[in-house]
Amino acid sequence: MSYDKNTALKVAEFLLQIKAIKLNNKEPFQWASGWKSPIYCDNRKTLSYPAIRTFIKQKYVERIEEKFSQVEVIAGVATGGIAQAALIAQELGLPLVYVRSSSKGHGLQNQVEGELLEGQKVVVIEDLISTGMSSLNAVEALRGANAEVLGMVSIFTYGFDVAKQNFKTHNCKLETLSNYNHMIETALEIGYINESEVKSLKNWRANPAEWKP
Repeated sequence: MSYDKNTALKVAEFLLQIKAIKLNNKEPFQWASGWKSPIYCDNRKTLSYPAIRTFIKQKYVERIEEKFSQVEVIAGVATGGIAQAALIAQELGLPLVYVRSSSKGHGLQNQVEGELLEGQKVVVIEDLISTGMSSLNAVEALRGANAEVLGMVSIFTYGFDVAKQNFKTHNCKLETLSNYNHMIETALEIGYINESEVKSLKNWRANPAEWKP
């Protein structure tokens, strides 16, 4: 996994600015997994802000051109990655497909929607990486359709060790525009959080299942 520090800090600043990322140590958020979390991240909100949407699209494109220059198809992961993927595919002049969380239960029962030819080189687009398993499910669906997955690019990752291991196990390169550590750095710099809150945020990332506010 790699990142550009200037991009990571700027993207984090934007996410905090529009409250796509919310931080609350005292009244944590409840995740579907049952984890209590001091952070909530909804990167779909970036789509509602044209200047931020354009900045993120350009940074996606730059990263893809730098790291995955052989790309032939852009694939969005449902649902958060689809709109981002459409913007990126349009900018790059490439075909677009998207990947459902599971095969639909009627018609052709497709999991990959759109035209994808055998052997085509694909970059997968996500908006957020937590454990990575739903994202990697999309990667395996594309491989099952005989595509060559070059890697994945996401707006943000929490940087969990389990996610790093999952991507390694599935032999999938991951690039992210921003991440949890740079978000904390930015939040502290702009006064969103104070020094006493940083320790709690870092403790959560180290062991989210057992973390308590």
